[in-house]
Amino acid sequence: MEEKKIIKTKGLLVLFLILLLNSCATSISSFDQYAYTQTTSVKVDALNLMDLAKKDGYNNHIQAFQDLQTNLQKIYEYEKNRPKNEITIKLWDKLLDKNGGLLGGFLERWKQGTKMSVTFVSNTEEQVGDAFDMISGLESKKIKSTDIK
Repeated sequence: MEEKKIIKTKGLLVLFLILLLNSCATSISSFDQYAYTQTTSVKVDALNLMDLAKKDGYNNHIQAFQDLQTNLQKIYEYEKNRPKNEITIKLWDKLLDKNGGLLGGFLERWKQGTKMSVTFVSNTEEQVGDAFDMISGLESKKIKSTDIK
């Protein structure tokens, strides 16, 4: 199980590095405080909801699930409509992919079943947290408009 976790984490890091290298050839948007704040906020909401999957099935948390989905859609739409933000969108796409191994896939899997094993949830929470950190880390490293001369 640990080996799969390491492989997935390395895969995320490779994806991030590829996207970062591609950014050298492409201009990138400037820092946006709202995007950063919303990303870190929805991260907390996502991890808190994921934690509930250790105790209960999806049916006990439908409203929280729907609220998270709505907040994810809002930040995704905001990010999608920012100019020169393709790299961030690729990271969001990976995180939200319903067939993937991160948040989108986790939520789909939970929706189909009952509570999940503590080990599975904990491992996935760590990977999802890392993915959110990559998105917010990228945002925080962008040039602030006040830094541009």
